[in-house]
Amino acid sequence: MIGDLGSSLRDVIKRVARANRIDKRTIDEIVKDIQRALLQADVNVKLVMQLSSRIRERSLEEKPVAGADPREHVIKIVYEELVKIIGEGADMPLGEQTILMVGLQGSGKTSTTAKLARFFQRKRLKPGVICADTYRPGAYEQLKQLCERIDVPFYGERDNSNPISIIKKGMKELERCEIKIVDTAGRHALERDLIEEMKDIHELIRPNQKLLVLDASIGQAASEQAKAFNDAIGVTGVIITKMDGTAKGGGALSAVSETNSPIAFIGMGEAVDDLERFDPDGFISRLLGMGDIKSLIERAEEIVSPADVDVKSMIRGRFTLKDMYKQLEAIDKFGPLKHIMQMLPFGAELSDDSCQVTKDKLARYRVMMDSMTNEELEDPKIVGSSRMKRIARGSGTSLEDVRELLKYHKIMQKTMKGLRGGRSPMQKLMKKFR
Repeated sequence: MIGDLGSSLRDVIKRVARANRIDKRTIDEIVKDIQRALLQADVNVKLVMQLSSRIRERSLEEKPVAGADPREHVIKIVYEELVKIIGEGADMPLGEQTILMVGLQGSGKTSTTAKLARFFQRKRLKPGVICADTYRPGAYEQLKQLCERIDVPFYGERDNSNPISIIKKGMKELERCEIKIVDTAGRHALERDLIEEMKDIHELIRPNQKLLVLDASIGQAASEQAKAFNDAIGVTGVIITKMDGTAKGGGALSAVSETNSPIAFIGMGEAVDDLERFDPDGFISRLLGMGDIKSLIERAEEIVSPADVDVKSMIRGRFTLKDMYKQLEAIDKFGPLKHIMQMLPFGAELSDDSCQVTKDKLARYRVMMDSMTNEELEDPKIVGSSRMKRIARGSGTSLEDVRELLKYHKIMQKTMKGLRGGRSPMQKLMKKFR
């Protein structure tokens, strides 16, 4: 979803940045392109028309702030209005709490429960999971295996069909856990018996958070589901899963925001670390190609130790081959390369094939750096032709490969310096697209 919608919206931004002048005709063309992109992402027609009207009105009537380029002003308006239609993110405190997970069958609720436990684990908290889904065959085994894989305490009873009994015992068993996550049964529809069961569980555990899990592929239908669950138990946050695999993610996001149910997390892949806190500003920034450095640094601090890679110091300036080596070692811990590139300001759009080629190439770079001396890693400028020949022989690669490595380092060094500031993200975006 991010790829398709993001690509369309970035085309709109390019049109603005390259426009000779900002007049009514230009604004009308821009608005039509935005409408087309959002409708293809299954965003509600009424919302799209309201958004279009606000963008058109503000772009033609508001004056840019002193010193601002009219094109920058229009891009800023587009950004602000897109943030508005996806609503606010849910507040998710990092402290002792009980969380109730609800949703329909097939939404990815069970795997999301494990991902949520992993999220809190990365925050240095101790989560525990209770399986109260006695309806779906295999739910117990699936959740047990996922929790064992990430070393999270788990409680469930394979042969007990009474969720209330399981939860009572589970809460006692996991009383030392700071975060208790209760996974409940899903159904094919929001039936009366499911509502009654949810209400009974709610009364028993008095959860601090009630999170509704929705599949992004349902698009605008997310609104109806969010309203129904909210009426039943008072949803405090929504998790939208499978955002990486559908074109309807934009519809799901905007539909949920219409119900005033805040979005807590979005699922961006199948791996246990592919659950992201939802930040509207960062999400839209990423769609428009401005990256999401805040989320990137947060993810780095969660997954990678300071000894592995110091993101903040690299952004400040000095970036040696030794830094790059640590960075490449850390990439596997971050998750899919495609997601990392989306978080970088103006990161390249990579296809799945390109990602694999890039990953293979990065692995080859590490082999070459293993053949370098400490002095060469600290100061790549000293690597001349004779040193290049030695590195190529030692790593079983060619001279061309070594030259490519050194060129890649220069590009990365320039990129890191570019993240330090000076120009605003909007100004950098203008420079890139002109």
